[in-house]
Amino acid sequence: MRDRDGQAPSGRVHGAQAAQDAGSRATPDVSPGAIAPVVASAAPVSTARPATPEELERATASLQPPFAVVDLGALAVNATRMARRAGGKPIRLASKSLRCRRLLGDVLRVPGYSGVLAFTLPEALWLAEDHDDVLVAYPSTDGPALRRLAADARLAARVTLMVDSAAHLDVITDAVGPDGPPLRVCLDLDASLRLAGGRVHLGMRRSPVHTPEQARALAVAVLARPRLRLVGVMAYEGQIAGVGDNRPGLPGSRAAVRLVQRLSARELRERRAAVVDAVRALTPLEFVNGGGTGSLESTSAEPAVTELGAGSGLYAPGLFDHYRRFRPLPAAHFVLSVVRRPAPRHVTLLGGGWVASGPAGLDRLPLPVRPAGLRMLPGEGAGEVQTPLTGAVADRLRLGDRVWFRHAKAGELCERVNHLHLVEGDRVVDVVPTYRGEGHAFL
Repeated sequence: MRDRDGQAPSGRVHGAQAAQDAGSRATPDVSPGAIAPVVASAAPVSTARPATPEELERATASLQPPFAVVDLGALAVNATRMARRAGGKPIRLASKSLRCRRLLGDVLRVPGYSGVLAFTLPEALWLAEDHDDVLVAYPSTDGPALRRLAADARLAARVTLMVDSAAHLDVITDAVGPDGPPLRVCLDLDASLRLAGGRVHLGMRRSPVHTPEQARALAVAVLARPRLRLVGVMAYEGQIAGVGDNRPGLPGSRAAVRLVQRLSARELRERRAAVVDAVRALTPLEFVNGGGTGSLESTSAEPAVTELGAGSGLYAPGLFDHYRRFRPLPAAHFVLSVVRRPAPRHVTLLGGGWVASGPAGLDRLPLPVRPAGLRMLPGEGAGEVQTPLTGAVADRLRLGDRVWFRHAKAGELCERVNHLHLVEGDRVVDVVPTYRGEGHAFL
């Protein structure tokens, strides 16, 4: 639930305080397939134990690859640690990072998490059937979805649209007309670092709204539309939250990333506060959203920010191995089978081309993790139907043996499978559908 300044109601305990208060409480029994009973008590990390590799193998021994696994113990640890890192401010859960309605609901019952950060309006309308606070992180030009939102007072009260220009306002008002329930709107602020008078742009290419003056002008345009209500401001600092500061490579490149992140955090702290002041001079705001898994500590320290947006750290994909401030536990895995032995020190797997979005590079490929010592061939990479791997350990593998992988990104794994097998220790305790398994492909 929301109050007018975007904070959680006073009776609710979030983040680090919840974890501290719960330290003396006993951990309840875990019901099948639910992480909430493990994490909702904010039990000490040691009581929410991730499965060992041997336990994961035993739990899934009867499954036929390809399949995907979520280790509920590791997920519980990651959820607790993220809430602590948020410093008491609520985390709005990024749905794209989970893409599983069951796990989304479980995490939202954990103290320190409140609200959904959706990625498309159709997805938001679907999730809003069960959740009363859904912010669409990206602008929508989907006319049918806008009309459905505008025709349903319950959905209109639960879903917040994202805008960054007057053109977005025109799209919305042209689609929905003048009559009906008010529509909630959030202003998207560009969080990139601009140097040399704007000639150097470091960060995401998202919103054109960069300055307090531009934000104020857009806020005035929103307020001039009778059906629109400006309720929030969002800024995602991808150059800080989404870029690891300890990636492999030359020491100079790591130093450059860290310098840019320090400069950007300092500049954004001041500019975001000025933007919020400029908008709040015109209208009250329910929330100011910022950050991501990689910047929870620094963004939560900004007084202007009332909530964080994050989610990828729950599954802990390969791209999140390279941060100095935190190291989440790998919780999501997928498994492929050996179907060829083309040469000594080589095996070939069925499938495997589950490549992550973003700039093309080796870091976007799936990461073979077990058995250790396998790597992809530069000339083939992750294949559409088959993926060759090499390494001395390949000589010990036989047809039908398994190789465990981690995806480079979080929720994109769920676009490849219909179900997630939820594991506690050495047992599969539930099998739950992904978005794809429920018949949805929103992007």
